[in-house]
Amino acid sequence: MDSQKEALQRIISTLANKNDEIQNFIDTLNHTLKGVQENSSNILSELDEEFDSLYSILDEVKESMINCIKQEQARKSQELQSQISQCNNALENSEELLEFATRSLDIKEPEEFSKAARQIKDRVTMASAFRLSLKPKVSDNMTHLMVDFSQERQMLQTLKFLPVPKAPEIDPVECLVADNSVTVAWRMLEEDNKIDHFILEHRKTNFDGLPRVKDERCWEIIDNIKGTEYTLSGLKFDSKYMNFRVRACNKAVAGEYSDPVTLETKALNFNLDNSSSHLNLKVEDTCVEWDPTGGKGQESKMKGKENKGSGTPSPKRTSVGSRPPAVRGSRDRFTGESYTVLGDTAIESGQHYWEVKAQKDCKSYSVGVAYKTLGKFDQLGKTNTSWCIHVNNWLQNTFAAKHNNKVKALDVTVPEKIGVFCDFDGGQLSFYDANSKQLLYSFKTKFTQPVLPGFMVWCGGLSLSTGMQVPSAVRTLQKSENGMTGSASSLNNIVTQ
Repeated sequence: MDSQKEALQRIISTLANKNDEIQNFIDTLNHTLKGVQENSSNILSELDEEFDSLYSILDEVKESMINCIKQEQARKSQELQSQISQCNNALENSEELLEFATRSLDIKEPEEFSKAARQIKDRVTMASAFRLSLKPKVSDNMTHLMVDFSQERQMLQTLKFLPVPKAPEIDPVECLVADNSVTVAWRMLEEDNKIDHFILEHRKTNFDGLPRVKDERCWEIIDNIKGTEYTLSGLKFDSKYMNFRVRACNKAVAGEYSDPVTLETKALNFNLDNSSSHLNLKVEDTCVEWDPTGGKGQESKMKGKENKGSGTPSPKRTSVGSRPPAVRGSRDRFTGESYTVLGDTAIESGQHYWEVKAQKDCKSYSVGVAYKTLGKFDQLGKTNTSWCIHVNNWLQNTFAAKHNNKVKALDVTVPEKIGVFCDFDGGQLSFYDANSKQLLYSFKTKFTQPVLPGFMVWCGGLSLSTGMQVPSAVRTLQKSENGMTGSASSLNNIVTQ
């Protein structure tokens, strides 16, 4: 019995120690749990501080990392809570066993005492307190989720204001003016990989050289150009020159403008001369229409004004624009069957080009040039002072070249739009299909006087396109065509119409 008491005493001592050890472990677990919570809070605070030092673009990354920390906290907390629960159960069983063992010491009867001792021994052997691992399954260490933004912060510290891009330089040699289009090319004097796009500005001017502030048109802007050249097409060259300047832009700021460059865009511009047109023609700028009632009642008005000594035309038929008829000199108004209107600008030299489009229902029209001495009763092509091609859609369809009252039938389809090329110095007048640039006919002559664009309209209308350069295709054709087709002299042997 004494030995059994001694053994039981050892068991009690062991159980007490184990209970103390479990309690200490529980305290450790609680401390670890608190540490996890505190350290999680600390790491979240540090993470907040780190993210506060970054820009909002890191918010998504920050949220992801917060979730990782919380998931790790939840995982560790769950493991530790599970261990605490197991230890609490083991401690409860062990305390009950300890209480039972303590009461057993008071048993007087040997048989009952032996029975109780055996029960205590068996229960101790099977006690969960002795099967517990008294080591936390997880630590409170959260350093594997610590962040170090030192490298990123160093990168951010190197960030500076985006430098203002240097001014580009327009290269006049690489610029091209052709076919009423202008290609502007430029380059950066220093490489700049921050450039996002370029802005090109242009405006028309009649002044050579640098742009002037006074009496200049506003700059027109073309934005978001990705390359280092740009082509403006479909222009009307109604000024002698165009100014260009360009600036480079990055994501934040636009740089200085390049030095402006002036490119010559000279082309023939003219309107129709309303002051001397036939009264049956309604003339407005670059359009003329047949008006069968135009002459009635207006001749008397004109005569009345002439009697009063006034040479000013009717207010309804004022001269167009600021182009003075003095270029042509004053002349009588076309009359009779000369349903003619001339251009208001004389051609005295150079090569020039314009286009004419007839209305679909136009019965008869002529397109050409004439000396300003063309008589008021004269029709285009029926004198030695005018050259034209004539389209007749009345009764029978004819298409012919006319000069000096001679006619050359043209075996080609009448185009939708006719291009007129006049080489004054070279003595050549050529007509083209304006769309395909197919040659329709050429006159070869020697102009002895300035010529004016001339037009005849009967029952219909014409519209003009001026301010046009000689197309590249026409220039190429002129080199090979010169002298190979009909000429004015060849019309001398054609039957008079």
